[in-house]
Amino acid sequence: MGSANETVEVLGYDAIRGAPSYDEKAYDLESGTHNHAKAILTKVTSQITRVITTSSNKPIEPPPDGGLVAWTQCAMTTMIIFNTWGYINSFGVFQTYYVNTLGFQPSNVSWVGSIQIFLMFFIGTFSGRAMDAGYLRITLITGSILQVVGIMMTSLSTKYFHLLLSQGICMGIGDGLVFCPSIALVSSYFSTKKSLALGIVSAGSGLGGVIFPLIVQQLLPKVGFAWTVRVLGFIVMALSILTCTLTKSRLPPRKTGAIIEWGYFKEPPFTIYLAGMFMCFWSLYFAFYYIGSYGTEIIGVSSSDGISLVLLMNGLSIIGRIYPNILSDRLFGPLNSIIPFTFIASILLYSWTAVHTRAALFGWAAMYGLFVAGVQSLFPAVVSSLTADLKTAGVRMGMFFTVVSFAVLTGPPLGGALIQANGGGYLYAQIWAGSSMAAGGLLIVVARWAATGSQLRVKI
Repeated sequence: MGSANETVEVLGYDAIRGAPSYDEKAYDLESGTHNHAKAILTKVTSQITRVITTSSNKPIEPPPDGGLVAWTQCAMTTMIIFNTWGYINSFGVFQTYYVNTLGFQPSNVSWVGSIQIFLMFFIGTFSGRAMDAGYLRITLITGSILQVVGIMMTSLSTKYFHLLLSQGICMGIGDGLVFCPSIALVSSYFSTKKSLALGIVSAGSGLGGVIFPLIVQQLLPKVGFAWTVRVLGFIVMALSILTCTLTKSRLPPRKTGAIIEWGYFKEPPFTIYLAGMFMCFWSLYFAFYYIGSYGTEIIGVSSSDGISLVLLMNGLSIIGRIYPNILSDRLFGPLNSIIPFTFIASILLYSWTAVHTRAALFGWAAMYGLFVAGVQSLFPAVVSSLTADLKTAGVRMGMFFTVVSFAVLTGPPLGGALIQANGGGYLYAQIWAGSSMAAGGLLIVVARWAATGSQLRVKI
């Protein structure tokens, strides 16, 4: 590549050489010189524009797949997931408190958590597209502010609609603004280690699901509900300041393009996989919401044991969110890896019907937390693996989350309604949860076939 002066000289020479030739019929004595100069200027401008355009559309460099910057983004996203999913996975603690202390109906309380998850997923289409367009930092700051405001308003809540507005809607919108962009961000920094990175990120959910309930367990009897929740808010605030400061987008902004790319739904592997995950997420959080209530109402364990069950499920999920992703990167691929975990989770949900003692309940909670974590950690890695163009990762991930949002919105309340229909028994809800998870697993198998055909030994 020559110097800037050489480039101008070449462009000028090409432009003059390619300019319109002298034409006596078209030539006007008064304006001919002006028109000829204008033609030369137009040619030079077009050549410069072509060079600039070619330079700006240079191929995107492949992901670094490691290094300080990449792993820093992984750490920041882990904190974001700690603040979002970690708080949501602690909802079983709030569910027990709202039902036993405040006297709300279980199915009504589950709507608070369901709306929070629904908005977190649903807003993914818009926050993901905003990230693609170059507005990552603005999106994260806005979402973080709403998260903290929602938590602080929860601490002042005394009525059901207070909780619905603060913990359900305000926090849900804040979660939705930060969740999808952060997942897409990590995916853009990794290739062969993508599943591992997303597994580490997903472990933030389990970590938050342990730390937040522990804080509640220790502080609630001493300082009361209001200040316990405020302490959680201060933790979220501190981590949010750090993440908003250190997150950094790798890909150039994509200003053009629709918010929703309807053509993606014409891809059979993507659409069938989406349907399968809809069925899985329809029932996945039912156990997280109701394990504490099941223990206290059906088996008769203490409220402290109810919190311990939530801690156990979330604690073991930290392991369950990492080791499947390591196997995915090294051996099987994310789509192959997620299939067995969906069927194991289905079997566990069916087997919940046979749990009638305290020891069995703790054993079941441990197994469910360990294996369902594989579904939770691998599902975004599969979406990323089905995305060929990294510049569309945000909108594609967002579209996926938006569709799944309707599953997490209706699933736990449906489970609560089935419990009420069964006179307080859990059998109907447990059978529904197991069947929904099994149907999701079957659809994922079909999606795998749509992607690879009859080839079995394919890493995907």
